[in-house]
Amino acid sequence: MWKINHSYIDGAFVPVQGQETMECLNPATEAVIGTATLAGREDARRAIAAAQRAQHSMNLTSKAERIDMLKRLQAAVLASTDEIRDTAIEEYGAPFARAQWVSRYASQSFANAAQTLESYELVRHFGDARVVMAPVGVAALIAPWNSTAGTICSKLASAIAAGCASVIKPSELSPLQTDVLARALHRAELPKGVFNILLGRGADVGDEISRSADVAKISFTGSTATGKLIARSAVETMKRVSLSLTGKSASIILDDADFDTAIALAVNAAFMNNGQACVAGTRLLVPRNLERDIIERVTAQVATMTVGQPQDPATVIGPLVNQAQFDRVQGFIRRGLEQGARLVAGGEGRPAGLNKGYYVRPTVFAHVSNDMDIAREEIFGPVLSIIAYDSDEQAIEIANASVYGLQAYVFSQQPERARRLAARLEVGSVLINRIAPELLAPFGGLKQSGVGREFGVFGLESYLEPKSIVMD
Repeated sequence: MWKINHSYIDGAFVPVQGQETMECLNPATEAVIGTATLAGREDARRAIAAAQRAQHSMNLTSKAERIDMLKRLQAAVLASTDEIRDTAIEEYGAPFARAQWVSRYASQSFANAAQTLESYELVRHFGDARVVMAPVGVAALIAPWNSTAGTICSKLASAIAAGCASVIKPSELSPLQTDVLARALHRAELPKGVFNILLGRGADVGDEISRSADVAKISFTGSTATGKLIARSAVETMKRVSLSLTGKSASIILDDADFDTAIALAVNAAFMNNGQACVAGTRLLVPRNLERDIIERVTAQVATMTVGQPQDPATVIGPLVNQAQFDRVQGFIRRGLEQGARLVAGGEGRPAGLNKGYYVRPTVFAHVSNDMDIAREEIFGPVLSIIAYDSDEQAIEIANASVYGLQAYVFSQQPERARRLAARLEVGSVLINRIAPELLAPFGGLKQSGVGREFGVFGLESYLEPKSIVMD
């Protein structure tokens, strides 16, 4: 049983001033595994003040000094890889393979940022102007529970590379992941206040950060609804805002695809992280004349997927994060049936043999139309909708007929055909014949999937402001 009642502010672990304590459950067993006392507004104000003090010195750091910080952070987080992995498994039921990937990605984020900064010109000349790429100022980094370490480290890496001090607010649903990561980051021995970490609810801590005039930028990953609230608050002080929000990604299988490979990848794209991923490919678009064959192949693929204890490396799908998410997914499965979709795998209830824990049967619907709730809304669970199309043109139309535009997947053995189709998809990223991202390429969404980009040069520049200096 663990107990977390502190924040990390000004280079030290300090007791929180907030009064709310919440129990934390292991989603695989429903057993209480710890408690966390949440930070409040006063804690947020202290963290912002510490970051503001640190920003004065960060403004003066050289490229070499920032790269040194990034390398120290990489080493510190790399040393805690296994612990970061294990807390993700325990706290939200991440499957072993997914948790392993995220824990490695966390440390790699700092190496990627150092590589990007090394070749980036912070001073450029345009005509008579000397243009300096200056730190935007104190940055608020707000991370979700479903990839706490990876999201925090990715955002923090770009902020440090740009010379920004930060206030980090992970989801209140991730106290254990946050604590383990905070202790790892602390071991890098960065100057006090360069990063500050506190758990709290959006209604108080998040609101305080969003409204503070001493915060110059917010980088948020989470739901579109929350992103809109943050953006509305941020505009009062003209904060720079980066929002990585809800997705409803389409996977498009073209008629020339290698079906054995494509279907395995598409199913994994749909069910990654137990379906709890903003980039999950939960709409599978297939040629109508091949629909029956693909449905059979998908059904067979899903039948081979192990659902069970997330710490078992053989497990593909673990439990959902909590009872509320379990109930939400069950509701979507019922709505799919009520709206006329044909259930071909899974369905309501827990998988056979799993009577405890927030486990959901991996579920596949066929004969889905794009106006059904299961095709329009982000479910955040292992539910896949198969939608038939009659031409490449119609596939593009269906894929784009969404208020979201985060990511898409295309499967084809004709590279030029796949690229032509990808160019017409209204999303921030398209992965062709793969589901692993390129972590140096920009990531972010169009439409209601967000504003701005993260990773690589684009992520770095989101924390920089160009300052023109012109002299006779």
